[in-house]
Amino acid sequence: MTSLPLVFDAPRRGLPPRHLADLSAEQRREAVTELGEKAFRANQLSTHYFGRLTADRAAMTDIPAATRDRLADELLPPLLTVVRHVTCDDGSTRKTLWKAHDGTLVESVLMRYPDRVTLCVSSQAGCGMACPFCATGQGGLQRNLSTAEIVDQVRTAAAAMRDGDLGEPGRLSNIVFMGMGEPLANYRRVIDAVHRICDPAPDGLGISQRSVTVSTVGLVPAIHKMAEEGLSVRLAVSLHTPDDELRDTLVPVNTRWKVSEVLGAARAYADKTGRRVSIEYALIRDINDHPWRADLLGKLLRKHLGPLAHVNVIPLNPTPGSKWDASPKPVEREFVRRVNAQGVSCTVRDTRGQEIAAACGQLAAEG
Repeated sequence: MTSLPLVFDAPRRGLPPRHLADLSAEQRREAVTELGEKAFRANQLSTHYFGRLTADRAAMTDIPAATRDRLADELLPPLLTVVRHVTCDDGSTRKTLWKAHDGTLVESVLMRYPDRVTLCVSSQAGCGMACPFCATGQGGLQRNLSTAEIVDQVRTAAAAMRDGDLGEPGRLSNIVFMGMGEPLANYRRVIDAVHRICDPAPDGLGISQRSVTVSTVGLVPAIHKMAEEGLSVRLAVSLHTPDDELRDTLVPVNTRWKVSEVLGAARAYADKTGRRVSIEYALIRDINDHPWRADLLGKLLRKHLGPLAHVNVIPLNPTPGSKWDASPKPVEREFVRRVNAQGVSCTVRDTRGQEIAAACGQLAAEG
């Protein structure tokens, strides 16, 4: 079903210069003093970037002009430039195409719901996991994103909500690492980005860790490693089928780590953090939507995770050239019923952005 190889190590190219958001609070103070400035200037810069959500040096009038320019040149290099915004769902969903300093293209999706505002962020340009039903995976991996490039997607989305770009002014509340890339294949930068997103201002953007979800196709060693980070973010596992035979082709990383190993790692993460694990399941007509697969999924999750699992059934989103499509609604309903009957929580995810290729599996960053 797929001819692309698995790629775990991104090409070593294209990362931007050092940025304030790459650094911890202590590292920022060290960087500022190395530039011959007082350490408190780091706090001023951080207050503007993380607290006031601006990277515009002209707005930083509490810092002398010459100092401001020197610090901005060294610690606020340009990261991402908007190529275009595309909206749908009556303006409540907005996909942004970004161009990085080296011309690399990535996308993020901002979604406003009645009770929350969620940003779907990218952690890599492209993806090396080669899942055949995903446009991002079929595009291959260009490079990792830097910590700051990840964080800047969040900062700009928070500013957009504050400024009323999606209707009434609001607050960005939830972050999902479900955009382009396999987050745990860019492990250190993603974990550092979580800290910048969640640390209280001015050290970070102040979004609760419990409102952040990190998704993975099942990089087992990295899941175990993340369990030791002392985080309380939610783990989402893109499982898509409960049997190894099919998963070897739908999610090629399964040739490295089997379903039982992935669910074992997920249980270790749940035990360590006390957080329920989301199991992502893209439902594909006549491929993985069979009643027996629903029964097996429920049994496996009850065995490995018990009440610590919730299944998100995702109607397959169409991608260019794909031979697959979503399961019929009656099949979808029966699948959900059977998983629930096994004592495992299962619901259908609200699909946003399909008509602008902004939904799950559709991000391709086409210029």
